[in-house]
Amino acid sequence: MNKTKRKIFETSLKLFSEKGYDATSIEEITATVGVAKGTLYYHFSSKEEIFNFLVEEGMKLLINSIEIKIAKCDNTLDKIKAVSLVQLKAVYKYENLLTIVMSQTWGNENINVFCKQKVLEYISVIQKIVQEGVDNGDIVECDSEVLASEIFSLTCSTLIYKRKANLESIDIQKMYDEYEKTIFNKIVRK
Repeated sequence: MNKTKRKIFETSLKLFSEKGYDATSIEEITATVGVAKGTLYYHFSSKEEIFNFLVEEGMKLLINSIEIKIAKCDNTLDKIKAVSLVQLKAVYKYENLLTIVMSQTWGNENINVFCKQKVLEYISVIQKIVQEGVDNGDIVECDSEVLASEIFSLTCSTLIYKRKANLESIDIQKMYDEYEKTIFNKIVRK
């Protein structure tokens, strides 16, 4: 990604997160980036294309992070823990991305449908890990889709907690330890 496209990407991400998709205009993006509309349209054909690019690339980044982490794990529980840790770190590092994705998952407009699709694709990655654990006896018998959604919801609830507590950052290890006490130990097959 060249320097101008990256600046459009980063600025749009910040504006969409702070103001919302609908309240952010192309004019505001170009003014903040400091480029002419023609330059923006050279890289992206519309505001929706910018948004879709942000979501697509962001969700790919999260999935790639998970795949890298779980490749080093010996069992399913360790994989689920790795997923949770990636998600906690994402709340810290990619809060703007998660804010725009989660804020647009409700509704029937194109961007809402797109965000729902990307979230469901992400959850399906987690579901495969959970189902593997159920199949090989690492974790308790459960509905893998429900548990995968619960694991994903940790990200959403952490983001809400961070905002509710008005925290600049979160103690990732503390949150992870809480998850371990309250969730991970409950799903281990004993």
